[in-house]
Amino acid sequence: MHSRKPFYLVVALLFIVGLSASIYRGIEHNVPFLPGEQVQSWAVDAKVSFQGTGGPAEVSFSLPQDPAFEVLMENATSPGYGLTISNNEQGRRALWSIRQANGQQDLYYKVTLIPTGREILKAQEEPLPPIPYIWSATEKAAAEQVMDEAWARSAGNLSFAREIMRAIAGRDRSQNIELLLSANSPTKLFVHMLNSRGIPTQEVNGLYLEDQRRRQQLSPFVEVYQDGQWHLFDLVKGTEGRPENMVLWERNGKSVLDVLGGSNSQVNFSMLKDTRSALATSIDMMAKNSAFDFSLYQLPLEEQSLFKGILLIPIGVLMVVFLRVIIGIKTSGTFMPVLIALAFIQTTLLTGLIGFLLIVAFGLMIRSYLSHLNLLLISRISAVIIVVIGIIGLFTLLSYKFGLSEGLTITFFPMIILAWTIERMSILWEEEGAKEVMVQGGGSLLVAILAYLAMSATWVQHWVFNFLGIHLVILALVLLMGQYTGYRLLELKRFKPLAGE
Repeated sequence: MHSRKPFYLVVALLFIVGLSASIYRGIEHNVPFLPGEQVQSWAVDAKVSFQGTGGPAEVSFSLPQDPAFEVLMENATSPGYGLTISNNEQGRRALWSIRQANGQQDLYYKVTLIPTGREILKAQEEPLPPIPYIWSATEKAAAEQVMDEAWARSAGNLSFAREIMRAIAGRDRSQNIELLLSANSPTKLFVHMLNSRGIPTQEVNGLYLEDQRRRQQLSPFVEVYQDGQWHLFDLVKGTEGRPENMVLWERNGKSVLDVLGGSNSQVNFSMLKDTRSALATSIDMMAKNSAFDFSLYQLPLEEQSLFKGILLIPIGVLMVVFLRVIIGIKTSGTFMPVLIALAFIQTTLLTGLIGFLLIVAFGLMIRSYLSHLNLLLISRISAVIIVVIGIIGLFTLLSYKFGLSEGLTITFFPMIILAWTIERMSILWEEEGAKEVMVQGGGSLLVAILAYLAMSATWVQHWVFNFLGIHLVILALVLLMGQYTGYRLLELKRFKPLAGE
């Protein structure tokens, strides 16, 4: 007797691989697990303005670089300007250039941001120790006293930073802090003090995202390094941590805007909150990043539409296997109910049921006449196929004449399968009687209806098309049910008299 261990190993492998591939696709590529999910997006416009001096001009503008937001789309409007978007050690920047800039100049940059939920600012590499700040003679004693007091009350980089922020941004400032603030901004003073104690910091700029706001400015923040992460501090508000709906616009310690060949430069931001389909957003992001992904969305629309129907067949097959092998429902033909269920998806359930019953009923009447002619099997089946086509054509024409648009969809029924179904039912009628025909015909309709309900579910259609690994799970379940050799549930009624004794 052969061991079943290799079989169960294959089944387990198919199940694990299929489930893992689906989960990976949902997490890595942000493909929603349920249809109809929406994600929040922010459309941000940046307007760069300056006065041209009449000569060549170059404008360097930093672009958003925040792991908490993904850039979905970005474009710039700059008539007459050359535009280059660079990504180097200075970060992502837009570079505009023109031979002659005279008078008022307005450049526009627009970006669509999608929140990713990755709010932790992980450091790419260990930062170098900062160069200690050299205090002036009038500031040194005051700075040292403030730092010594904060250092004594701290236990690490973050706790020291909190003590310094409390001293600078607190309500009761000491005279030493007031002296130091007379020559330094709160943010600069904070950075100088942390650098003086060898704590890596970097000045960054963030933009608060508020719906339908215009002419907004960037806000200064400071990132403090500890244990592989950067931690945000806002010295203006005296708070620690990332504020809600804030995107870091510049994180390399460089200036946000540099203009050569112009004066009075400034940048203002406008923003608008919106929602969009999570699935469409995921597809756009994969296309933008050229992600290696087995996605049917790479195919032309015609092939996509074809596969949306084909990929529903495994669901119908799973239902047929379960209902026949485990439940024990008899059907006329093995997988005929799956094809009928596919036709129901196109015709709707009620219209499909009426059409199916009418076609089979008329077909059986014609087949009963053909049985008296003693035709060969091939000729008889061919005649039934032609008759089925004629019946479908007649019903379609009558539906059109009477204005019943639902009846026009009856052409979606598989004609060859219907012909074989009529032939099989006719032979069964002759050999087993009308009762068996009703049992198998009713079972076929019941299985077809249940398969239709499963295949027409929106979440099922979403899963089978967007998570191809789910088909490996279905294959594993089909193989597993194929090993079942016990009693069907409907067969247990034969043992009911024994249970009562």
